[in-house]
Amino acid sequence: MSLFYRNIEGGGQPLLVLHGVFGSSDNWLTTGKKMADAGYNVYLLDQRNHGRSPHYPEHHYAAMAEDLKAFIEEHQLSRPILIGHSMGGKTVMEYVSRYPDGADRLVVVDIAPRAYKPHHGKILEGLAAIPLGKLESRKEADEILSAYEPSLGVRQFLLKNLYTKDDGSFGWRLNLPVITEYMPQVGDPVTSANPLEIRTLFIRGGESDYILDSDIDGIRAMFPNSEIVTIPGAGHWVQAEQPALFLNTVLDFLGRN
Repeated sequence: MSLFYRNIEGGGQPLLVLHGVFGSSDNWLTTGKKMADAGYNVYLLDQRNHGRSPHYPEHHYAAMAEDLKAFIEEHQLSRPILIGHSMGGKTVMEYVSRYPDGADRLVVVDIAPRAYKPHHGKILEGLAAIPLGKLESRKEADEILSAYEPSLGVRQFLLKNLYTKDDGSFGWRLNLPVITEYMPQVGDPVTSANPLEIRTLFIRGGESDYILDSDIDGIRAMFPNSEIVTIPGAGHWVQAEQPALFLNTVLDFLGRN
């Protein structure tokens, strides 16, 4: 598995960013450029079955953690900082549970290691309802999707996965059949036989219900060297909804010895 990535060179320590489900590396371009300006060598990855990375018949955290390990080894990255949002957050947690010395620091964005019930059924139903072979425009796709997802911002995010092929027809960059099949596993917990001592920052949105107060004891038991910061005025997409606060929080954490 050779993942697609975008490298924004900042000349310093490698910093890898992994997006969430339905996302891709280009969701993080603006934040990635600012992190590079702060002196980090930034790699924005497309996880398997997303963006421009290969499509594979399996989609679970064991496989995605191994994809990440292969990427780090292929690019000979030493002491990487790992940032993961939602599904990407679970990928980086799974990676360090398997390879405790495989990263320097961890930033987990709006996800806890616990199990989550599948909750993207309407989105998957809406994406499947878009007839790619007959589709004439993005506007038509948005109109169809609006019956399943009322938020324009969420629809715009989802429809970034729609692209125009060389013959003028539309296709999905997202591997929709496999993501649909494996959506229950996207909610799987991350576990570890031993506490993970890596320095870790958990960031949660103040208006999100992904990291609850009841999750905090479990987070600190698994990651005893961690801190949890709440960003006010942000939902699940913290980095997009409060970009300045998010960036400052991450850089403050990374700048401490």
